[in-house]
Amino acid sequence: MQRRIVSLWLPRLPTDRLIRRQSNPQGNAWWDKALAVTAETGNRVVISAVTRAAELAGIAPGMALADARAVLPDLFTLPADERADAAMMERLARWCGAYTPWVSLDGPDGLWLDVTGCAHLRGGEEALLNDLLERLSGYGFSVRGALADTPGGAWAFARCGEDRQVIPSGGTRAALAPLPVAALRLESETLSKLSRLGLRRIGDLYGLSRISLANRFRLDVVRRLDQALGSAAEPITPRAHERPYRVRMAFPEPLVQADDIAEALKRLLQKLCARLRQAQYGCRRLEFQCHRVDGDTQRLEIGTARPLRDPKQLARLFAEHLSQLDAAFGFEALVLSASGVEPLGALQEAIPVGTPEGDASGGAAGENGTAPLIDLLGNRLGFERIQRLQPVASYLPERAYRSVSAAQSDALSDITSDATSDADAAIAPHGAGAPWPARLLRPARLLKMPEAVETLSLLPPGEPGTPPALFVWRRVRHKVRAAEGPERLSPEWWRRDPAWSKGARDYWRVEDEAGRRFWLYREGPLRSGVPVTWFLHGLFA
Repeated sequence: MQRRIVSLWLPRLPTDRLIRRQSNPQGNAWWDKALAVTAETGNRVVISAVTRAAELAGIAPGMALADARAVLPDLFTLPADERADAAMMERLARWCGAYTPWVSLDGPDGLWLDVTGCAHLRGGEEALLNDLLERLSGYGFSVRGALADTPGGAWAFARCGEDRQVIPSGGTRAALAPLPVAALRLESETLSKLSRLGLRRIGDLYGLSRISLANRFRLDVVRRLDQALGSAAEPITPRAHERPYRVRMAFPEPLVQADDIAEALKRLLQKLCARLRQAQYGCRRLEFQCHRVDGDTQRLEIGTARPLRDPKQLARLFAEHLSQLDAAFGFEALVLSASGVEPLGALQEAIPVGTPEGDASGGAAGENGTAPLIDLLGNRLGFERIQRLQPVASYLPERAYRSVSAAQSDALSDITSDATSDADAAIAPHGAGAPWPARLLRPARLLKMPEAVETLSLLPPGEPGTPPALFVWRRVRHKVRAAEGPERLSPEWWRRDPAWSKGARDYWRVEDEAGRRFWLYREGPLRSGVPVTWFLHGLFA
């Protein structure tokens, strides 16, 4: 069977992406606005993409920004975002999977679709190409496309031929003849040499010897010409690969009811988690694809704070998002994929682990700890917005914890800081990533900066080993009813910390007559008769 290739070209992808997602403060769409995307090239800022309105005003890609401003002072510009453009192309390539499973990226602004044997499902080649381009245009993309026997031929017709051109099988050679040689994907230097020799059309190269072309213009011209004509192979590698942890369910009758979709998702989760359990993996990201009978594909994605393979908990995370699906005439197939997995060993499921944070693998925390709450909030608000505290190897209260993303593992090996050194791990009471030490009683709330308090003692000032009998904090008097301490904390000798410039501190846990508990410390030389300064550092719950 003769190959049939579709080439798609999106010449205004950067501006189309911005137009589809943004509007100006007045609420008017940017469809008719003169907009340009800029990029830095060396010491120059050049135009990389423009809207149709800007192009009609005389602005073209490759023009320096200063020259563009001279032509159109009101030109609105935004910096290029290549990562966002690449992500958009990935989404478009995935969307094109409704037409053929063989889709490949073609540079930053193009796609190749191998539709061999697929056209009859869309009513023929012309109907397939028209439907593909019209739907993309309806989504707000400027797109051109062509269909031919070879990738090179389809590329040439999409960019240099008529739009929506379908070349009959075997007619590529004759159709390429009137096109310019730039349609062969050649470098600008080679194009200049060909133009000086009067070789401006592809047909001008047909009668020339391949050896003379190779000697004069290197092998690029011969290779590109043979690829366009089909004499040289040009394979298309599909971008999507089969995920190892993927389950699929097809239905003889489309699913429309929400309860049926939820039940089907439940069964898919059970099958997928069984495979993960057998391989001793847990998922961190799941993608739920719903294929409608009209060819549209809808997707839901969730993430987890730790590797997880509990079908019930994963179903609860999906439950909040199922209402976003639009079944229309129904879903004919459902696909569940684990796009991110991590090792997760065998867990004890019959007897719960007693530690509040769970074991190192995250098993207990996945059921009895904070992981379910983090999963729920993370999928609602975004995991990057949820922070948690982790212990750090340090005696000092200010350095004994660190705020990290809630979805990050307990190990702090990935976090680097100038304040952490090898000496910390060797001297500190507990290593990074270890559980919170139970023997160290610390307040639930630690003040960002210790606050000075006025104190009254029944013993002589500075008498060692005595807490204050009364202290005033923020103009409120607190009479001490009970006290526990002291706990002496010395500065870490390998650091020069201005906050600990006065030496060791003696910390006391005190309780006032109202039952409120405070964390106080005294600072200064601990000699009888020498006044000391007291500070409040934290509040107990």
